Amino acid sequence: MSSLGRLHLITDARSGHNPLTVVQAALSVARTELVVQVRVADDATDRQAYDLARRVIALCARYGAACLVNDRLHVALAVGAAGGHVGADDLPVGAARTVLGSAAVLGATARDADTAVEAVAAGASYLGVGPVHSTTSKKGLPPAIGVAGVGAVAAAVSVPVIAIGAVTAADVPALRAAGAYGVAVIGALSQAADPARATAALMEALTW
Repeated sequence: MSSLGRLHLITDARSGHNPLTVVQAALSVARTELVVQVRVADDATDRQAYDLARRVIALCARYGAACLVNDRLHVALAVGAAGGHVGADDLPVGAARTVLGSAAVLGATARDADTAVEAVAAGASYLGVGPVHSTTSKKGLPPAIGVAGVGAVAAAVSVPVIAIGAVTAADVPALRAAGAYGVAVIGALSQAADPARATAALMEALTW
């Protein structure tokens, strides 16, 4: 799936920055190499998720970038997103593929080779693998798996592996060398003083 963007931005409303402002800044630099994953807080309503996703898709359309919706696949369908991403506590990958259809992009979370192989067999288009480093962006995450953990998953599957978990531009060369196709970030852009400059640094590291 070579057309998948290498830089994934997961929206974060908790950073104090307007998610749409961050998305716009990242898109202006990364363009088609950006995939925006719309993720909202667990206590957000479906209407709030729908409204944010609809606005993100409108921004992505200007640059030819893909938008996915995390967890809430019915929202992904409602807004016409390119697909969705499911985590360990969401619908099983096979069920998610049934919901989204065969043509949609479907990401799945994997932290070890066995889980990764099962997810791909069930229909995952790509895998989100981590956490690379310890992070507080999501509750209940397991211990960090490091670059070596990402490499172990990448060696076990043929779909793109997107490394996640407090990843910065400085981590990218080692992650790419380990087999990661790209990276997903939250704080590296959502908490950056200059999201466009931070995006440029990540894209420079990813383009080699």
